[in-house]
Amino acid sequence: MSLFYTKMGDRGKSKIGNNKVSKDSLILEVLGELDELNSLVGVVKNLVKKYKKELHQIQEDLFIIQAQIAWFMYPKFERPLIKEEKIKNLEKEIDKIEKKIKPQEGFIIPGKEINSAWLHYLRAVIRRVERKIVKFNKKYKLPKTTLSYINRLSSYIYALAREIVFLKKLKEDKPKYK
Repeated sequence: MSLFYTKMGDRGKSKIGNNKVSKDSLILEVLGELDELNSLVGVVKNLVKKYKKELHQIQEDLFIIQAQIAWFMYPKFERPLIKEEKIKNLEKEIDKIEKKIKPQEGFIIPGKEINSAWLHYLRAVIRRVERKIVKFNKKYKLPKTTLSYINRLSSYIYALAREIVFLKKLKEDKPKYK
C-alpha cells in the first residue's frame, strides 16, 4: 500500500486510524483548517526569522489541538490537553510587547512591512480557524484551554506584527474610511 495515497478519497472518505470518515465531516473540516494553519505557520517561520523558535512552538501546540479534535474518534485514549501554562506564556509575551508599544485604538492597515504583513495574514487565518473550533465546540465539548489558547494565539501574532513595525520605526496607517 502506498504511503502517499489510499484511493479512499476517491469515494469521499478519509481514514483516520481505523475509522473511515466522510470528507465533509465537521471533524475533518476542523482538522483540515488546523493543517492549513500549521502549514502557514511553517511558511511564516521561514520568512519572519526573528520569531522562528516561537513559531515552531506554536506548530507543536497546534498538533496538540489537532490530536484533541481527532480524540473524539478515539475516546479510549488519553485526551491531549493544551495546558494553562501555554496560555499564560502567550499572555506574558503579549504583555511584554504592549509595554514597548502603546496599544492602538481602532484598526490599522496591515502591510506596512513585509514580515508584519505575513504575520497579519497568519492572524487572520487563526481567527478563521478559531471560528471553526467554536462551531466544533458546540457539538463536541473541547477543554476550555483549547478555545483560550487559539484566541490568545491570534492576539500574540497581532502583537508580533505590531512589534516588527515598531522595531523598524515605521508608523502604521489607519483606515481613512473615505
